Amino acid sequence: MALSKETILQASNKGMAVFQHFIPFPFQVGRNFLNPLYADKIASCNVFFDRRNDCYRLKDFGNDNYSGDCFAFVGKLSGLDCNRPAEFMQILERINNELHLGLFDGKDYKPLAIASLKHTSIVSAVQIPTSMPLKKGRPYKIVQKNFSQKELSWWAQCGITEKLLLSFHVVSLSRFDSENQEGRPFYFLSSEEEPMCGYIGKQHIKVYRPMSEIRFVQGGNIPEHFCFGLEQLPAKGDLLFITGGEKDVMALASHGFNAVCFNSETSHIPPEVIHKLSYRFKHIVLLFDVDKTGRESSEKQVSNLSAYSVSRLLLPLTGTKEEKDVADYFRLGNSSEDLKRLFLQYLDTLYSETMSALKSCEVDFNNPPPIAQIIVSVNDVPLGTQGNLLCITGGEGTGKSNYVASIIAGAIRQQGTRIDTLGITVSENLYQKAVLFYDTEQSEVQLYKNINNLLRRSKRLTMPDYLHAYCLTGMSRKERLQAIVQSMDKYHYQYGGIQLVVIDGIADLIKGANDEAESIAVVEELYRLAGIYNTCIVTVLHFIPNGLKLRGHLGSELQRKAAAILSVEKDDDPAVSVVKALKVRDGSPLDVPLMQFAWDKDAGMHAYLGEKPKEAKEKRKEDELVTIARDIFTRKHFLTYMELCEQIQTALEVKERTAKNYIRFMREREIILKDASNSNYFIIGLIA
Repeated sequence: MALSKETILQASNKGMAVFQHFIPFPFQVGRNFLNPLYADKIASCNVFFDRRNDCYRLKDFGNDNYSGDCFAFVGKLSGLDCNRPAEFMQILERINNELHLGLFDGKDYKPLAIASLKHTSIVSAVQIPTSMPLKKGRPYKIVQKNFSQKELSWWAQCGITEKLLLSFHVVSLSRFDSENQEGRPFYFLSSEEEPMCGYIGKQHIKVYRPMSEIRFVQGGNIPEHFCFGLEQLPAKGDLLFITGGEKDVMALASHGFNAVCFNSETSHIPPEVIHKLSYRFKHIVLLFDVDKTGRESSEKQVSNLSAYSVSRLLLPLTGTKEEKDVADYFRLGNSSEDLKRLFLQYLDTLYSETMSALKSCEVDFNNPPPIAQIIVSVNDVPLGTQGNLLCITGGEGTGKSNYVASIIAGAIRQQGTRIDTLGITVSENLYQKAVLFYDTEQSEVQLYKNINNLLRRSKRLTMPDYLHAYCLTGMSRKERLQAIVQSMDKYHYQYGGIQLVVIDGIADLIKGANDEAESIAVVEELYRLAGIYNTCIVTVLHFIPNGLKLRGHLGSELQRKAAAILSVEKDDDPAVSVVKALKVRDGSPLDVPLMQFAWDKDAGMHAYLGEKPKEAKEKRKEDELVTIARDIFTRKHFLTYMELCEQIQTALEVKERTAKNYIRFMREREIILKDASNSNYFIIGLIA
């Protein structure tokens, strides 16, 4: 095959393999990274697929001179000009040699002994991790070919498609040349009876011959702790499997699971890699072969990695050669749901003690508790976006319980049913994911009563299976958080996700709302869980807010982390409750309308009264900004425009644009004045 631009693109997955070889660190398509061609300080370039030219290209948004296809990239790297024919041929030759493509152009090209690392000298800002030292590799040369239909059918038994193979840099080989330990050359040829593929790394290859006596052989420089599948993982997730081989990783990926493998089941799994992965995934589970070697190895690895809570899952297979790994598991007809059920059984065992304790706390709607005197009558509220926290706050007797009940009712209503959610739009739970309600303050009798009321609002006659409500007043504060964390994990797998989590009384999960360390820890844990399970966690904080800020360390931490904070307060008319925003992440809380609700005697429940008039919203905005301005100018009587803008941003945690709008509003209402002589701002009456 002639050496040309077209043949290089054909042999390198349209240029992707070239970028992967010459960029000295892992990257993902479409995700920005530092350009290795110069001392880049801002990650502003990425590799993307150019549909118009049918190849991969690099785009540098910071310096477009470094943008281009794989040939331009190698040219910049080598100091060669793609526009000069002689130099362009040198670029093609370097790519052909270093990637061992086996192309020719009237010459006999000899493959390099190992892939060159000389180009890394110009990218001093990028360093190869010391945790992955390179071993001296054997020279090799490969000849690629297209996957045959028989090969694709063989991979398809495990659910692996050609697209998935290419995404993991797996190619079909017609020939592999290398040397043995004594330096003597040898080669393998593929055939219909003995197919051959290659797992292509940056500077190495692992050849897989599934039907041959010699099944695996390696060439090039393979890192000591090389991890297959690492670059295909998402930024974070709930479950990661560590398997024994590359085929298992791809079989799991084809069924929607995250997976990686190291060089073999018996190889050492570096704790430093697991340490980093443990921050990204809730569960790290070994899924090795179930033969004698795999069982012994997984048991040993669990012991070695006990500090990171790594566990193992044994597949229900015989352990014979034809039935031992997860690829065989799927080949035999098992589905992703079957594997999820196995993992759920593991969680049932892991959390058996906690779930048994929670069972006695779960509200049984068919068996109401005995009537007892009501001591505390406080309820929870759910609202927000996936992966974030929503905080509801307010004093006693403001109507929070009814407001919370209306939102929960919206989350469990039947599809297409219209109900009154007191002005808030609640997404339908189309897939009947879990709705979890944890109450830390109310009595069991009052909780049962409130659930009965919210079922009536949702127009349901019975409690749906996916709604679980718990009265945690009988648990210690430490046990409460553990029970919430573990039961969320269990119900996530049982119901295929969590639609909504409500925690009524977040302050009762820690020793005190003014304990800074515990306040930070509990909010960060809940925020992490919201991201892992892609759900909204609603927390109810029983503080009376002062203006636009919450009090206490717990209030301050929620102010920083929550995507939105709503306050339920009494209006001038004590029969009416008003809901106002204290914080919205993408905008100004003062621009959110004030919503009203009150008791409707005919309906037998609270009903939405609509928004308060615009004049009321403007008056509230003016009053809040007067309070903020007095607080700011008490500390310093004169401020420049930029100083005032920064003070408002800090005080209200809003963006610069919003702070500037507030300054304009305060000037129009003469809340603040501008000194004509020096352009500083001040408030009359606060000047020393």
